[in-house]
Amino acid sequence: METAFGITETSRKVLLGFLENYSLEELNKIPEGFNNNLIWNIGHIIVVQQLLVYKLSGLPILVSQEMIEKYQKGTKPEHNITEEEVDEIKVLLFSTVEKTKQDFADDLFQNYREFTSMSGFTMKSAANAIEFNNYHEAIHTGVMMQIRKFL
Repeated sequence: METAFGITETSRKVLLGFLENYSLEELNKIPEGFNNNLIWNIGHIIVVQQLLVYKLSGLPILVSQEMIEKYQKGTKPEHNITEEEVDEIKVLLFSTVEKTKQDFADDLFQNYREFTSMSGFTMKSAANAIEFNNYHEAIHTGVMMQIRKFL
């Protein structure tokens, strides 16, 4: 799992680069032809990791219900986010990964409700979910790389 967590940490550093190198206006902008923006993709990545790994393991999630409602699958940006929300997302980018690493090392992920993603991959364990999550993050990072061309 060391490699899977290393990939996640590298992905999160790339995402932090978006948060640090784009203005609040740019993070909130939805370019023509897109249905979301940079910051929604980052919030979505954080929320989905929590749902795939923690919720399906029957463990408490590390983000608020409000955040889940804003960024879960099927949502889209409803309003511009504030600098305070960006700061919260910056913290969650890394705190959620660190907590997952610790919880995995502490063998907390004992139960997992099997789940098949839209792409057809079936996760049978939290370890599968952690590995699949890297694929999910890569898809959204690719979308963000397209969005930034139109900012």
